[in-house]
Amino acid sequence: MSTAEEFETQPVSPNKLQSAHTFAGSYAGEHVAGTEFVIGALFVSWGVGASDILLGLLLGNLLAVLTWGLITAPIATDTRLTLYAYLEKIAGPGTIKLYSVINGILFCVLAGAMITVSASAVRVLFDIPPQVDWYPTDLRFVLVALGVGAVVVFMAVKGFEKLAAFAEICAPWMILMFLVGALVLLPTIVAATNGVDSIGSFDDFLHIASESIWVQTDSGIGFWHVAAFAWVANLAMHGGMGDMTLLRFARHSRYGYFSALGMFIGHYLAWICAGVMGAGAAILLSTTIVALDPGAVAYQALGTCGIIAVIIAGWTTSNPTIYRAGLAFSSLNHKWGRTKVTVVVGIVTTIIACFPFVFSQLLGFVGIMGLMMAPVGAVIVAEHWLFPRIGFTRYWSKYKGNTTNYAAIITWLSSLAVSYYLEASGTLHLFFILIPIWIFATALYCLLAYAMGAKKSYPQQQSEENAETERKAIEKAYIKNLESNHGQNDKVTLPILTRFALVTSYLSLLACVFLGVSAYINQDIETIRAWLIVPTLVYFISATYAYLQKSKISQEDQSSNTIEQGLVITK
Repeated sequence: MSTAEEFETQPVSPNKLQSAHTFAGSYAGEHVAGTEFVIGALFVSWGVGASDILLGLLLGNLLAVLTWGLITAPIATDTRLTLYAYLEKIAGPGTIKLYSVINGILFCVLAGAMITVSASAVRVLFDIPPQVDWYPTDLRFVLVALGVGAVVVFMAVKGFEKLAAFAEICAPWMILMFLVGALVLLPTIVAATNGVDSIGSFDDFLHIASESIWVQTDSGIGFWHVAAFAWVANLAMHGGMGDMTLLRFARHSRYGYFSALGMFIGHYLAWICAGVMGAGAAILLSTTIVALDPGAVAYQALGTCGIIAVIIAGWTTSNPTIYRAGLAFSSLNHKWGRTKVTVVVGIVTTIIACFPFVFSQLLGFVGIMGLMMAPVGAVIVAEHWLFPRIGFTRYWSKYKGNTTNYAAIITWLSSLAVSYYLEASGTLHLFFILIPIWIFATALYCLLAYAMGAKKSYPQQQSEENAETERKAIEKAYIKNLESNHGQNDKVTLPILTRFALVTSYLSLLACVFLGVSAYINQDIETIRAWLIVPTLVYFISATYAYLQKSKISQEDQSSNTIEQGLVITK
């Protein structure tokens, strides 16, 4: 169990802030994940044309990255607080109790879906039938889900730094597995497509994609639906401000743009590759894509490595999601502690994971989850950025001594009611509600806050602002001193064994690519199923060793500079 301070109620201290590569690895790892197998395959069953998929995902993912970079990260790095601590500061403990329960439950369901995805791969090893109903049809699958869940909970308990390290090691290999899997099954799709014998140009690929992968139907779903879904798929994390919890550890707000690695590799490239794998697996097994789970799809393309890929893909998403859920519930009572709460949350999540409906209904769930959290994000953005610009007092409800900010509660519940009406009445599709509901929530909160005292000045305001200014100055001095010494740290020569491990990890990834290209050219799936496991094992052994050694050196360098940095902070 980790006893490291996770700063659940206080701003993150400067010495715990993380560097850029941590967030690059974290976003790439979390969003090149188990959901990609599910969503990529479900796009195939939507009846959306190939061009709508390719262009719609491009726009939607760009909007998601901009939301992270322009809204979530700047607020997270300015406050250094979790979403729950900051919302409590804005809306009071009464509001946070309601919000944390709802948010925590939603995160539990999402994490449960990821554990189910990992379990869908493990079940292949035991010859358990695919689990695609709302409930498990085989007791062995329940046992598998419980085992996978235990590992996931253990990782989540270890805290943010361990999660980021795990994702950083897994991310490069995971990305390649999606690419190699799609490459291996493309010849199968080509053979099943009339009018094309091979892929010699992008037009050939587009023809194959339109005829055998994303086949256009009159479902009524098109470009704007795909773009909107790509934007709202992680709305709870960016627009709903959930990733304040992670980005509060970032040294600079610009690290929010590392979400592009997750969006354009995970939610663009991986969704497309998963669609290709899903269509190819369905052809090989002479079935429909909706009858296959992620484990079956990946196994057809990559054999044993496909099983490993799906297991790790589920872990890299469920780990930080359970971590978020643990923070949500621990905010109800700070005496409970994040570690104990995360264990309890993990147990509940694992039980949820035993029921396959959590991933079979994933598309609708992530849309609903995002829209439930979006009004709270609008309240936070209004209070943090808009209020100082229109002459309102930030944290006015706290200064008044309120335990509950009724302006925030009324705004949230009213926004949920309006969202439900717009969707249930058929006025707007679920994916299109974000912009109107964000505008509605912002306007309503400003009006209610004005009526309840946000325009007034409060004696406590100046002293708290001075304390916050001092905290930011100390943090800025620490980061400046740390980065001024960064060039010296770069000159440190790695031990020869560590350098050898690094080179070996890179070469093993190249070997994975080589095997994939060879299988595509020779149309030989069996060879890659048999041999891909070799460079995979070499990669994980060498990459893990290199990472641990580099981390050890980095910690020693940081420790040697502690006294000097402490003097800078004191000054």
